Amino acid sequence: MTQKILVIRNDKIGDFMLAWPALAYLKNASPTPHVTVLVPSYTAPLAKACPWVDEVIIDPGSSAAPSAQHVLLEQIKAARFDALLTLFSTPRIGWLGWRAGIRLRVAPATKWAQIFYNLRIKQRRSRSTKPEYQYNVDLALALIDKLSLTRPAMLLPPYWPLDTRQREYQRKVLLENVQAKEGLLIVVHPGSGGSAVNLSLDQYVDLVVQIHHISKIQPIHWLISAGPSEHPQAQELIRLLANKGVVATHFPTRSSVEAYALQLAGTDMLIAGSTGPLHIAGCLNIATAGFYPAKRSATSLRWQTCNSAEKRLNFSSFSSAPEKNMLTVDIDSAAKDISLFLSKH
Repeated sequence: MTQKILVIRNDKIGDFMLAWPALAYLKNASPTPHVTVLVPSYTAPLAKACPWVDEVIIDPGSSAAPSAQHVLLEQIKAARFDALLTLFSTPRIGWLGWRAGIRLRVAPATKWAQIFYNLRIKQRRSRSTKPEYQYNVDLALALIDKLSLTRPAMLLPPYWPLDTRQREYQRKVLLENVQAKEGLLIVVHPGSGGSAVNLSLDQYVDLVVQIHHISKIQPIHWLISAGPSEHPQAQELIRLLANKGVVATHFPTRSSVEAYALQLAGTDMLIAGSTGPLHIAGCLNIATAGFYPAKRSATSLRWQTCNSAEKRLNFSSFSSAPEKNMLTVDIDSAAKDISLFLSKH
């Protein structure tokens, strides 16, 4: 009989993308389980596109009316899940799983919400000793073992595998958008999504201008990405770059985050802070250059992208800098490293 698993990661887009390796391990276990995810509405398009997910349930959120919370509880009860895997635990979610009568409930052994779970895994994530996606994989493997499923062999990127023809089509569309037939397509995402800190626009200008002139591979087509509320910021970066003699254009706006992600698959590199787009790029296994603050719980190791190691560049502010101060990031060194990477790859 097929085991039914409910996986919960109901916070930011980047956090959800770092759950994809864990979802891949679950879906590749044997016998193959049925995997459902509980996510907020804004990550639902990505969840529905995930090849490791069979079904998606929308979480109305902690601020939803009691009637909506009741509907969610009844929906989960009716599904009769064999196991619950909570990758980031909150009291509301822990209580939800307990009230739904899910027999096996797995979560990290942190905070008092762990009382609602009967398989608690000690991880101490705040110490940042391994990547977030690996913490998630560890939880998934513990669940696989508890359900007496057979673990799959080690899974390697991409965790969002796409057909080569689809990637080539997206690349063709982007090149047509910049009226070019060839060249590198590099996306810069200066926004923060309201959570992660990022470089200033002046730092991005300095970085892009240096890469543009140092890199031995030409031409480079710069595409500036923006979230729904970040278009003025993207436009300002395009203006500032133009003042320095570097042409940049808007990354095409798409109707959904899934469409954005698929278009991103046609590019060569994404440069950003530790935001949703950076981790989408990681899942797609395109090259990433990520910028991280000097904060123990937000290190470049902890929030490492899940692409192949050879496609991943990380840069951080000085350890002595305030956690939200990115001004100490060595832009000159980053520009040289990114340019060298581009010349090799």
